Amino acid sequence: MNVTLAVKQYISKMIEISGPGMKVLLMDKETTSIVSVVYTQSEILQKEVYLFERIDSQNRDNMKHLKAICFLRPTKENVEHLIQELRRPKYSVYFIYFSNVISKSEIKALAEADEQEVVAEVQEFYGDFIAVNPHLFSLNLQGVTRGRSWEPSMLARCTQGLTSVLLALKKCPMIRYQLSSDMSKRLAESVKQIITKEYELFDFRKTEVPPLLLILDRSDDAITPLLNQWTYQAMVHELLGLNNNRIDLSRVPGISKDLREVVLSAENDEFYANNLYLNFGEIGTNIKNLMEDFQKKKPKGQQKLESISDMKAFVDNYPQFKKMSGTVSKHVTVVGELSRLVSERQLMEVSEVEQELACQNDHSSAQQNVRRLLQNPRVSELDAVRLVMLYALRYERHSSSILSSLMDELSRRGVSERHRRMVQAAVEYGGKRIRGSDLITPTDAVSITKQFFKGLKFSGGSDVGDRSQQQQQPSTRRWFP
Repeated sequence: MNVTLAVKQYISKMIEISGPGMKVLLMDKETTSIVSVVYTQSEILQKEVYLFERIDSQNRDNMKHLKAICFLRPTKENVEHLIQELRRPKYSVYFIYFSNVISKSEIKALAEADEQEVVAEVQEFYGDFIAVNPHLFSLNLQGVTRGRSWEPSMLARCTQGLTSVLLALKKCPMIRYQLSSDMSKRLAESVKQIITKEYELFDFRKTEVPPLLLILDRSDDAITPLLNQWTYQAMVHELLGLNNNRIDLSRVPGISKDLREVVLSAENDEFYANNLYLNFGEIGTNIKNLMEDFQKKKPKGQQKLESISDMKAFVDNYPQFKKMSGTVSKHVTVVGELSRLVSERQLMEVSEVEQELACQNDHSSAQQNVRRLLQNPRVSELDAVRLVMLYALRYERHSSSILSSLMDELSRRGVSERHRRMVQAAVEYGGKRIRGSDLITPTDAVSITKQFFKGLKFSGGSDVGDRSQQQQQPSTRRWFP
């Protein structure tokens, strides 16, 4: 079940069907992201795709020597753009692929527009999602709800995305959803409706253990996403921002021009693939080992090229050395910036209190520690608000709750009203009245897990000492129909 491989195979198949010759890849805004996450530009160029264009671009030139491979979402806007394209074709021949199911009426409209008979192929290739990692995909959606109900257009898009993943993986699953969540129920019903309607597409070989699509509601555990993360990919996403595997480092102090935006892809970066889920201390150790390995392979002084064999060896090794140099520079920069932010925002201390709130049941200690951090000017506004949100969720109905006092403390810090309102919003979203189960059970956090950070100093940061990191585990006790 590798979603990255599924999308790559679809794109390779599109290019293969078009045959030899120079090609242009014609996409929309969303399929551009879908392709760019699984393929680098250099990999696509090797397949004779020399131009990348948007279907909605008005300034494209006529290039009759190019074949057009169109990879588009089956939206009304894209179909209309394609109709206009076919009426005045800019390329010699068109191979059209939709990322999801398209209606017969829209196919008919395209056929009627193809008066010059330039369309060679029309198919559905189900890559209607962003394959972030082999086992993780995203639809890059925001604002999916209205209160506690679906935004209608977002329900439709989520349904399309999920059914696309199922078709790409060739799975016809049993569907289970969280019984206490109306949104989960509606999504499950919507997916089931598509599977029933398009039953021929989902007629895959039966397996001994049928696949399961499990739909959960985030509101049943609002605590886990509020906690600071300490594994590599999660820290990058949380602290630097990870958008379609790209990181914007332009605000990093003293950053070089070629590192202002970097790509972290497990498909093309062996170090990243091996360290995705390792904790921060282990990453530091592995960065040190990577640098030492790089130093050993780095050419010493001016290399003598006295023979043809010397020159050939240099040319053969240079691309590998250059790639390794880029990998080292990228990860040293990223980890160095993470270390700087951990130190600057005192995230080790913040995280300790977060874990105490999430895992322990000592109200007296919790209120003292939260208040102490709120009075610390080095703690960021966002971290301060998240601590109060965690306190509000953890001690929502405690007889000695000091939530109002903590809200006053946020006001004295100058925290914006928008951020202060988020505290009550968190309780309304994932408080005890909403949760379908008892999320928080008093327990000894140390017995849950211990993460050890081995002493290491990063550039621009401070030592990560031998600290035990107690981590909240997402609750998995749920009831399903």
